[in-house]
Amino acid sequence: MVPLMSVHAFIFPGQGSQSVGMGRDLAAAFAAAREVFEEVDETLRHKLSKLMFEGPAEELTLTENTQPALLAHSMAVLRVLEREGGWRLADKAAVVAGHSLGEYSALAAAGALTVGEAARLLRLRGQAMQKAVPPGAGAMAALLGVELDQAGEICAAAAVGPAEREVVEIANDNGGGQVVVSGHRAAVERALEVAKARGVRRAMLLPVSAPFHCALMAPAADVMAEALATAELRPPAVPVIANVSAAKATDPAAIRDLLVRQVTATVRWRESVAAMTALGVDSFAELGAGKVLAGLVRRIAPDAAAASAGTPAEIETLLKAL
Repeated sequence: MVPLMSVHAFIFPGQGSQSVGMGRDLAAAFAAAREVFEEVDETLRHKLSKLMFEGPAEELTLTENTQPALLAHSMAVLRVLEREGGWRLADKAAVVAGHSLGEYSALAAAGALTVGEAARLLRLRGQAMQKAVPPGAGAMAALLGVELDQAGEICAAAAVGPAEREVVEIANDNGGGQVVVSGHRAAVERALEVAKARGVRRAMLLPVSAPFHCALMAPAADVMAEALATAELRPPAVPVIANVSAAKATDPAAIRDLLVRQVTATVRWRESVAAMTALGVDSFAELGAGKVLAGLVRRIAPDAAAASAGTPAEIETLLKAL
């Protein structure tokens, strides 16, 4: 009997996966990786690679640096895989997807954006998100051991507070019982109290600099609408599963709209993974920093294979699997 071939999805991490030293071993080992880091540095007119390799951590974790840094690491891994394996992503992947900023990495991987254009957009996106809400006015929190409807009920209860028009919304439906909420700090803190009173297994504030993926990010969405209107965006070589719709996107005009909406909308990662498995995907490869998405995939789709590649050794292992 001829063995069945795996159907691959390449997935790309979002904020929180960064760390000082990211990509340094790739740059030392592979010319293809160095080329990506140099391209991003030149585009941004900023030695971002030095910040990635050496820190300091406080500067790397600034959103305007974190977002293009994670893109650069992911694209360096992909370029090395393609160069060393002698293939292109379109030969191996049925679909691609990324978590939040990782969607830009997915689009660059699929050829819809150049690496330089994606880096430029992410630098702008990070700056706009940071400026959208005054420091300390917003917050995000993780609720662990909850389903999406429970998290929605907690947000509804917590939004009723002493201040008018306070916001607390679902930012990320990550799957595996993990939901992240975002909004005004007071409302998010009330959500933690409601969650604990309702017996949620764990509820905690996250160390982030702004309340991403909620209505408070509307000014950043306006900035991105203007930037994306003039960005060169081509049809991707393979479909992208969009965060906003948890469905395939291939039309550049539709992708522009989805990227604008993504700034304020929920990242539907659980549904995105389910959509990929419904398309026949049975093997997920997370390219870039950390192992967060592969871990989430294992919880959402336990029958699928999931691997992470961010170091030379991990790339060698993944090359053999592919």
